[in-house]
Amino acid sequence: MARHPLIGKDAPPISLPGADGETHTVTPGAEGVPIALFFYPKSGSFGCTKEACQFRDALAEKDLFKRTKVDIVGISSDPVDKQKEFVEKQKLTYPVLSDAQGEARKAYHVGKGLFGLAETARVTFFIDSKGLVRDVLDTTVNYSAHVKFVTKWLDKLEAEDKKAAEAPAPEEGETPATAPSAPEQPTLEELGRAAEHVQA
Repeated sequence: MARHPLIGKDAPPISLPGADGETHTVTPGAEGVPIALFFYPKSGSFGCTKEACQFRDALAEKDLFKRTKVDIVGISSDPVDKQKEFVEKQKLTYPVLSDAQGEARKAYHVGKGLFGLAETARVTFFIDSKGLVRDVLDTTVNYSAHVKFVTKWLDKLEAEDKKAAEAPAPEEGETPATAPSAPEQPTLEELGRAAEHVQA
């Protein structure tokens, strides 16, 4: 499968009505926390219900999700009233947004799923705390892979942050004693003189 065009780029901000009737604006990077943005085909279908509930349970039960303060946002093309029913029935604790006009799908390059049979493919975007799209999982059939995908990336981000925190920061005006100084590179003029000597 071809690499998604948004990987390594800033995630587009979106503003959509939520199941609660309010307009939600998602601006990746603004809050300084990672975001898992998952597009799903249909509120209330078997796979979508399982996926949505797995994200709900991960937020409630997994320490990793709590520590990283990850934002979970669900998006489908369902109208607000259908999503409201879905959110209330499944007791979802995160925003579920209605992309009835397809604006978010267009911004995030999300096509149809199941060879065109599903209005929206099941696609999860993992966006880091700076608003950069780090990875994308596109699998409509394997609904349970999406929480695992987000868990893997949260682990990776934590490891990156830990490594960055452990790296000794040099004092202002000083170079770290442990860092070997790079050898000076010869200038073009010096290289030219050396070449002349060789030719002579």
